[in-house]
Amino acid sequence: MKNEVFDFYDKTSLKSYNLDEKMRYQLNMLDTLDVFTRKHCENVASVTCRLCEYLHCNKGFTEYCTIGAFLHDVGKLYIPAEVLQKPGKLTDEEYEIMKTHTTIGYNMLNKDPKLRPYAHFALSHHEALNGSGYPEGLTKKEIPYEIQIVTVADEFDAIVSKRQYKTHIGISDTLKILIENSQPNAKSRYKEEKKSVALSEMKDLAKMGKINPAIVRVLFKVVVDDIGYEITCRQSYVDDLKAEIDRLHEVEKYDIKREKATNEKKKNYFLEGMKLYLKGEETVDNYKQLLEEYKQAYSTRKAQVDNLYNEMKIIKKLRV
Repeated sequence: MKNEVFDFYDKTSLKSYNLDEKMRYQLNMLDTLDVFTRKHCENVASVTCRLCEYLHCNKGFTEYCTIGAFLHDVGKLYIPAEVLQKPGKLTDEEYEIMKTHTTIGYNMLNKDPKLRPYAHFALSHHEALNGSGYPEGLTKKEIPYEIQIVTVADEFDAIVSKRQYKTHIGISDTLKILIENSQPNAKSRYKEEKKSVALSEMKDLAKMGKINPAIVRVLFKVVVDDIGYEITCRQSYVDDLKAEIDRLHEVEKYDIKREKATNEKKKNYFLEGMKLYLKGEETVDNYKQLLEEYKQAYSTRKAQVDNLYNEMKIIKKLRV
């Protein structure tokens, strides 16, 4: 398929949908979902769009998959809040209730002719290539390619969101789970990491042969690029902090010379030198405090960038 870049959230791309008022309303009905589910739908749509881009899907197919991803969990509108928002593990009965969001969503979308093409995204996004999914227990040959893409995006975001990661730091465990899910016969190669919080919480999902390994490999590329982008953004701030620290160090040098000066003329000379480097509300009295604050911020942000680089190295070593 022709490689075309498509950004779901770009206003010019949204125009290509030619959405009429009714369909816009159907998409906007997701606003009535709880905040977590709404954000999850947006994330899955975004990741799906990126996966399609890396899979060299054409724009029409990308649009199709992205809207389907956006609507995949619409059935949760009718899942009781005490089940949908339960913080702990669901009981067997509650889990059966939760599973009905697939058929509920399918029926909702299937009733509307304009949304009917996306109904199977709601129905089948929890199917697994090895037949262990629901609601129909479909196997690889029965699961459409677009559903396989959305399923990878859905599982990925569910794991990351469940761990409440604020950035991509720490998601290598998530990716290891996805790797295990893509291996139909291999035993877990990560048993030594059972103490990992992410692996512990997601152990029930670490089954073999659930998701398409080719799509998981593409997911790695998406994540590595995301980490690279995050590093760039954070590094820019780190560089700015370093520049501020260097500037205030110059102030400090003049201040040291001022204190050592033996006459008032020299003291005033070095004082004026200090003032040349000061900005905004900085003064000769508060610059040391500001310098320490900059140093602390630099140390924290630099450590975050280093963690991201390390995370990228881990991910690049992962193989499916």
